[in-house]
Amino acid sequence: MLRSLTREVRRRTGRGSDRGGVVLPGPGRGDAGGTAIEFVFLTPVMFFMIFGAVQFALYSFADHVAQAAAQAGARTARAEADADPAGWQGKARQKAGDYITQLGPGLFTSQPQILVQQPAADTVRVEVRGSVPVILPGMSLTVRASSQGPVERFVPDGG
Repeated sequence: MLRSLTREVRRRTGRGSDRGGVVLPGPGRGDAGGTAIEFVFLTPVMFFMIFGAVQFALYSFADHVAQAAAQAGARTARAEADADPAGWQGKARQKAGDYITQLGPGLFTSQPQILVQQPAADTVRVEVRGSVPVILPGMSLTVRASSQGPVERFVPDGG
């Protein structure tokens, strides 16, 4: 009994053990090369995650730029539709294009479409559509943002 107890203590505390009761394999045995194999399998996953995060950031930024451009164009259209019936659409389109140029030059793969409409007599709408650059293969991303509001009209006092 004492001999088996001594042998067990030596096995648990001897060379090749982790002092917790588990005997570690000695040199030349076990999972040699396991780290390299894990690296080979996990590296593409890590790259995919990094590229996915960059793609999400590009898409989010393009969406915010499109929304800001649509809002700026709609503000201009609301103010100009009653004052300049002939040229308000061009001014609204120009304002939205200026916002895209200032906030995100080169952000879209092609020139974004800016649609200026008047769905009702007292409402204007500006819509911006554009394609986002794609990092991950096999994807096609398009942002679309719109803003609409009532036309501002001047009403004199007593009228």
